[in-house]
Amino acid sequence: MVSDSEQVPRGRATAEMVAARAKVSRVAVSRAFNPHTSLKPEKRELILRIAQELNYTPDRAARALVSGRSHLIGVIVPDVCSHWESQEIDALTTALQAEGFATLLFKTRTDYSMDEQLLSYMRGFNPDSVIAFVENVKPQTLARFLDRAVPIYVHYPLPGGGEEPESEPLHDRLNVLQYDGIDQAVALLQGYGVRRIAYLSGLEKSRANTSREATLRQVMANRGLEPPIVAKGDFSYDMAYGATLDLFRMGAGADAIFAGNDVGAFGVIDALRHELKLRVPEDVKVVGFDDIAQSHWKSYNLTTVKFDLEERVRGLVRLILRRLNNPDAPGFHETLNTRLVVRGTVG
Repeated sequence: MVSDSEQVPRGRATAEMVAARAKVSRVAVSRAFNPHTSLKPEKRELILRIAQELNYTPDRAARALVSGRSHLIGVIVPDVCSHWESQEIDALTTALQAEGFATLLFKTRTDYSMDEQLLSYMRGFNPDSVIAFVENVKPQTLARFLDRAVPIYVHYPLPGGGEEPESEPLHDRLNVLQYDGIDQAVALLQGYGVRRIAYLSGLEKSRANTSREATLRQVMANRGLEPPIVAKGDFSYDMAYGATLDLFRMGAGADAIFAGNDVGAFGVIDALRHELKLRVPEDVKVVGFDDIAQSHWKSYNLTTVKFDLEERVRGLVRLILRRLNNPDAPGFHETLNTRLVVRGTVG
């Protein structure tokens, strides 16, 4: 408690006031607010308690001038409302806050491009790093609007390599390997005698979708299966629902449908059950991709290829910290694998 003789000062409290009250140095006050610096626990507790009594918070702008770091991370996304993106943004923001970073969120146009005026606006914040969840905003574009920050991209390598050699400007990557999870899914379907597999695609402009379909084709060829029938989707429930009706009413149907994401798989399941009066999994088996939180809901109980969201977020945070500690190093890579989660839509 603050005594009558030690009233909270009027106006904004300063680090010097906290240091004087706690009888420590100004540097110790600064270190108390950085969880990664060494400071005796009792001293940190004393400083933070007095800072709370004085209503003191560190001046981020001043700290940025001294350290050269803004503690801001830019995140570029195509959508903030879809199930996967909203869950990833939530998990990433939580992880960044735990490391002392704040998040700046920027949204692309519907074609995944980004207004250069918005990029100029982002540059004004001087972010420590920028994570681009859309490949249409190229490193060459971002480099013109970023000073010291090195962008991070989520990359979906094509099966069998064949990638173009990485060129400047410098950027870091989280590589998502999709082969293992898709191979496990096709192996499971084969085990149940499935021969005709349809792929419900995502957006054509999505690199994740392009790689996903190419990987599925390679897995099926390696396992002696005919190429998948492609039903055009866009990662949405409604498009998936309609595409499933078209597949069975205008086409020859399929033994199994592999959806490019879980929300699409939900549309597939509902179209099969409620419009076409087909049973899942007895008549048609369904596999999704992502393993969003809703996939285990009993109404869907979806078998799906899983991205481990926590592992994915940890990889992104590691890339940020590695780059800040080694700003001139060549491009850093982290790798994330996928695996199948078996539930009730195959069996």
